[in-house]
Amino acid sequence: EVQLVESGGGLVQPGGSLRLSCAASGFTFSNYAMSWVRQIPGVGLEWVSGIDSGGAGVRYADSVKGRFTISRDNVKNTLYLQMNSLNAKDTAVYYCAKSGLSIATVALSDLGYWGQGTQVTVSS
Repeated sequence: EVQLVESGGGLVQPGGSLRLSCAASGFTFSNYAMSWVRQIPGVGLEWVSGIDSGGAGVRYADSVKGRFTISRDNVKNTLYLQMNSLNAKDTAVYYCAKSGLSIATVALSDLGYWGQGTQVTVSS
């Protein structure tokens, strides 16, 4: 059974940083691309970032480029999202999701499994 468990969310002040983690199990983690997707209140789902199965290829939404860094540890079966220079627009529930492909894409339809999400709130 595929399981994805996010952690690391919380309340942070504008300009602050957080590091999200996603522990994966139930599949061969190193074979699949992974993504982070966020759900913004009143807006809907937004793809944030993706990483290829081997970790070499990464992609970012324009809204987070230069501020967020995605990475993965294929030994620990864990996906990460380092978020810096956070602002109020980053407030959302963040989900990690497993792709059915080895190459990261921006299409939400490629993401077959999702975690339960972790809340990130940016506020002073």
